[in-house]
Order: sequence, then structure tokens, then C-alpha cells
Amino acid sequence: MRKIRIFEHISLDGVIEHDKNYTYGGWTAPYRTPAGLDMLLEAYGTSFDLLIGRHTYDEWLGYWPNAGDFPMANAINAATKYVATHRPDSLEWGPVKDLGEDVIDGIRKLKLTEGPDLVLSGSISLTSILLEAGLIDDVILIVYPVLLGRGRRLLSDSFDARKLEFVSTKTTPTGVLLNTYRHVGSLNG
Repeated sequence: MRKIRIFEHISLDGVIEHDKNYTYGGWTAPYRTPAGLDMLLEAYGTSFDLLIGRHTYDEWLGYWPNAGDFPMANAINAATKYVATHRPDSLEWGPVKDLGEDVIDGIRKLKLTEGPDLVLSGSISLTSILLEAGLIDDVILIVYPVLLGRGRRLLSDSFDARKLEFVSTKTTPTGVLLNTYRHVGSLNG
């Protein structure tokens, strides 16, 4: 059975996508270090597949296939991308598979298969519904020492409270924290 792990780059005030002029990772760039990249690659693991929504897929299609030859790009490009989409016929960056019309059922079935862990990054809509459905195993927050004020937040406003168990934290020389939590379940349960 596969584990599903959420990875999100996030500001101290919970923003993962800064305003309408968001450029992938633009606000994270000043904090990047070789040590931080090594830490992130270690957290992702040597082999993983991606679980992403169509919006994230399209954004990443414009970047990762042409990012060059380096470990993160190579890992992301090699990963099978499982995409929640209503337009599966237009998926071109592979290896790629769509999750079908019932995304939750498709993910449940995928989780039961053998294979590498499934990494969910970006894809705000999927994050909320998969946490509420109890399908997430781990939440890894890459926390930057910035306050962005406005922008898209990690979870939807209608999200029901969940309980997480602290696993570990690591830090980079620039103050970025990599916090790992295990999903426990409903806060009220």
C-alpha cells in the first residue's frame, strides 16, 4: 500500500501561492540553499510518484520539463503524474495517468496498489478533500520566514479541523523549516 504525503512550501501566515502574479517559487528563491535542496530531496525519497490537480500540472508543465539536468527536476520528470482532470486527453507531460471521473475513488484505489509513495504538492483543492477523506499519511510543511499577507492558503475555508502528530523538524541555514507531521484524523474524533 502506498503512502500519500503532502509537501507544501508555505509562509508563516499560511500562504502557499502569493497573489495573482504568482510565479512558481518566486518568494521562496532568496531562501534556497544547496543544504535546503539536499534536505528536501531526502524528504521526497529516492523514488516517488506525483498526485496533482490539473492547475498544478499545467503550471509545472511550463517549468519542470525544461528545468535542466539536476536531481529535483530529474525526479519530478521521472515520476508518474496522477492528475485530477476533466481533460485527460490533453495530458502530454509523462509518464502521466488521469485519476478518472471519481477522483477520491481513483486515489483510494491507487493508494492500495504497490509502488512508490505519492507526493501531493500544490493542488490546494486536492489537499483539503484528501485530508478530510482520511487518505493523507504525512504532511510536510516547508516553512519560510516570511509573512505574505495575501494569497491562496493551504486549506479551503470550509476545511474541517484535523489532528496531526509531530514527527520531526529540520532547518536550513536561511531559516527555512522542514516540519513533518503524521495525519491522525479528525480533531473531534
